Amino acid sequence: MRRKIFDKLYQHSSKKEWTVLIGARQIGKSTVMKDLATKLKSEGKSVVQLNLERILILNDLNTNPDNLFLYVPVTTDRVYVLIDEIQYLDNPSNFLKHIYDEYADKVKLIVTGSSAFYIDKNFNDSLAGRKRIFELYTFDFEEYLMLLGEDNLLEDLHKFKNNKLKKIIAESRLWSLIENYVLYGGYPNVIQASSESEKIMVLEDIKDSFIKKDMLESGIRDTEKFFMTMNVLSEQVSNLVNVNELSNTIKAKNVTIENHIYILQKCFHIHLMRPFYNNLRKELTKMPKVFYHDTGLRNCMRLSFQKIENHKDKGALFENFVFTQLRNANKLDAIKYWRTADGNEVDFIIGGSSALEVKFNNTENKTSKYKLFKTSYPDIDFSFINWRTDELLRLLLASNIYE
Repeated sequence: MRRKIFDKLYQHSSKKEWTVLIGARQIGKSTVMKDLATKLKSEGKSVVQLNLERILILNDLNTNPDNLFLYVPVTTDRVYVLIDEIQYLDNPSNFLKHIYDEYADKVKLIVTGSSAFYIDKNFNDSLAGRKRIFELYTFDFEEYLMLLGEDNLLEDLHKFKNNKLKKIIAESRLWSLIENYVLYGGYPNVIQASSESEKIMVLEDIKDSFIKKDMLESGIRDTEKFFMTMNVLSEQVSNLVNVNELSNTIKAKNVTIENHIYILQKCFHIHLMRPFYNNLRKELTKMPKVFYHDTGLRNCMRLSFQKIENHKDKGALFENFVFTQLRNANKLDAIKYWRTADGNEVDFIIGGSSALEVKFNNTENKTSKYKLFKTSYPDIDFSFINWRTDELLRLLLASNIYE
């Protein structure tokens, strides 16, 4: 199956600026590139695919960007060059700038990068106007059903969302899949694993092998402290992040913790959500809330895969899951939380126009607790969302981040 982002990448392939696809390791970027190469070749385009994990190619391009043409034929038509793992270059920014300035009429570069840590450091302002960045996350729920071949269930879910179906016939099957998705997440190899134990093994391999690769390539030497940071943050999802407290817990300097958090963000493992405010005096504006981009990885850090109802922190896990669904439907910067110095709080403010309070059980929906927020922001629509509700089902198909 093709990821949702495919059409956007394909449309952009005709543009002059470079196409840059970034995201965590093991989420399927290389597969998207292969699908794109197949599509372009089917149209008669000249396509070259390069993987910078091959040392010979990497050394040639590091020696001189013009060595690209050792692998790219010189033709009258523009050649599409698809490069995996661009961050492996010593200076990706310099390479992309040079090729663009000298050869943009001859080649079109479409590249992937596994770590935004490298991309952020090396893709400097000199590339302004020369690239467009596309972010890829683990599979959203619609892609999850597609990968599992649950086409009929997906069709019913779409009909339900569009009010063309009052009740989903296989609703118990649907909720079973949703719970599986929350517990094990959206990494493609995890989704395709045949058993729960195999899913856990794949997640542990991602944690122990690929995240460790992120650490080493980011200059982290004390892997134990780094994993401790990940563990503590996994316990704190949906809560405020206090660097001083983390530092005391992990027995590391503040600057070390800040660097760990920075790398975890730039490698697409966590997101720090900022507060929404109008009144600087009364509303807390400094500390962010932390969420994992994939709930399966979060649960792997916690070694906790029991049914959601049995999770000690089921409310926090559910809120993290709701965050991932809101992220699929909105720009990250548009999702915030609201909190006052007195402790009044609303979980999500989306685009400054709607507010969402997450409660696992609907018995917790106490409207009176949010009177201050409603009074302060009467123009913002306020609603609750609970587990196993129609509202949650509709949220699952709200994904438009790739549109």
